[in-house]
Order: sequence, then structure tokens, then C-alpha cells
Amino acid sequence: MRGPGPGREHHPHGASPPRQSAGRPGPSAAGAPSCADHGTAPWSLAGARHRRTSSGPGHRGGVSEPRTALITGANRGLGHATAAELHRRGLRVVVTARDAGEAAEAAARIGPDVLSHPLDVTDQAGVERAAKELGPVDVLVCNAGVLLDTGDDPLSVPLERVARTLEVNLLGGWRVAQAFVPGMVARGWGRVVFVSSGTGSFSVGLWTGAPAYSVSKTAVNGLTTMLATCTKGTGVLVNAVNPGQTRTRMVPTAERTPEEAATDIADAATLPDDGPTGVFLRGDRQIGW
Repeated sequence: MRGPGPGREHHPHGASPPRQSAGRPGPSAAGAPSCADHGTAPWSLAGARHRRTSSGPGHRGGVSEPRTALITGANRGLGHATAAELHRRGLRVVVTARDAGEAAEAAARIGPDVLSHPLDVTDQAGVERAAKELGPVDVLVCNAGVLLDTGDDPLSVPLERVARTLEVNLLGGWRVAQAFVPGMVARGWGRVVFVSSGTGSFSVGLWTGAPAYSVSKTAVNGLTTMLATCTKGTGVLVNAVNPGQTRTRMVPTAERTPEEAATDIADAATLPDDGPTGVFLRGDRQIGW
């Protein structure tokens, strides 16, 4: 995404609030998609790393080739670090950002074989065009987002600010998922990762100091569970990741580097075929919504 202008900033995806005490899966017997309970059993990434095969070659038309990963908002910070980590793991990476030049520069910093493409997640026509031009995408990391309401509170935050936040953080990821996930379902394999935040977690408590941002992440978590239900049994795994407070322009004093946080996102993006779907991940463990 383009650099933040006045009133527009990249968000600290994993920031936790201050401590306070060829088609869709068929219908089920009831005539509706299966709504099996996802994520009730604890699951750890640690036991799966040794059998991780998802970053290896895929097969299209009998030809083996690397899987393709697309990362939104990947021109800097956590998105760029995630793209670099997935490239290191052997995936064919597409760096996207609102500005084509910034996307190209970011891709070049990772490696000469990294692709770039302009992608504004709020532009329906642009997202559809990118899906046609890029072809099959196997791994989708929805990282793009904004934080516009630091210091506001739920009773006074301008609702225009809330609407803009939801347009990017929720509808942006939803829009991109609608463009790329059906192809994953049709091919029988895919990984989708939504970069979420502890600020939107009911198990922690939504952060009232940035109400629009917090509720947008709660909604992203809800979207994650719905998409996981709709794609269950298709070979597509859909999960959300809380990367924790990460040192970005929004949280410059955070101890965790983008490269460290990107490892968690890349782990979720390369889960083995028996990995979880519809869960909230933090590091190598599943956490509560």
C-alpha cells in the first residue's frame, strides 16, 4: 500500500490493547453448507513443522511448479517481511501495493524473480482485473489495512472514519478473497491468512482507544470463520494470525521485528494439509477469538 498521508496510517496489525484487569462445497444433508465447529481442539504448529509440505511444488496440468503466494500491502513493514519469508521458503511471490512503482521496488528488494502488481483492495474493478492478469494464486495473505482512529472512543469517533476503516480492513480482505479463493476451491488446494490483531479479540477485550480499528479486526476474525466453514473439505485452509506488537512505523518501540512476526504468518500460509482451518493463531499456538 502507498505511504500513509494525513489521517491515513498503516496499522500495527498485532498490537494488543493495554492490559486491563470448479465450485463451492456441496450442501449438507440439511440443505446448507456444513457448519462444523472449527478450532475447538487446541492445535500447535510446533508438531507440524517437520511435515510441512505446502510450500513445495503444486501440480497444474501434470506440470510441477512452485506455489504462488500473493500478499496485499507488501511494499513495506510486516507485509514486505512476509513476502520475503515466503520467498525464502521457495514460493513464487507476488508483492502488491496500491502504487505500482512501490510494489515493483519492494519486489526488487526481495529478489529478481519476485513479481509485483498494483492492487488497491478498495477498488473492486482493480481487484477483479488483478485476478485475471495474475492467474492462479495458491496462497493469499490479506495484510493491507489502516489505523485511522487512535485516541477516539466509541461514543465520539466519526462514523465516516469507522466506515473507511471497515472498507479497507474488512471489505478489502473480503473483496480479495472473493476474487482468489474460488479458484483455490476449484483446484482443490489453497491457504488464506488474514492478519488480525489482539485489539479485536473478545478473549482479550476489544480496545476502546481505537474503536474502528478494533471492531474491524473483530469482523475480520468473523470473516475468517465463515470462509473456513464455506471451504471446509475442499483443501483450502483459512486462518487468522495475531502477530503481536511488531516494530513498524505505527509501533516504533515494539521489541518484535517484522521479520520475526512474518515467520508466524508464513507458518500459517504453509500449513500441512492436515493443519487447522478457522482458527486464530499466535506464534505456534491457537488462541481464543
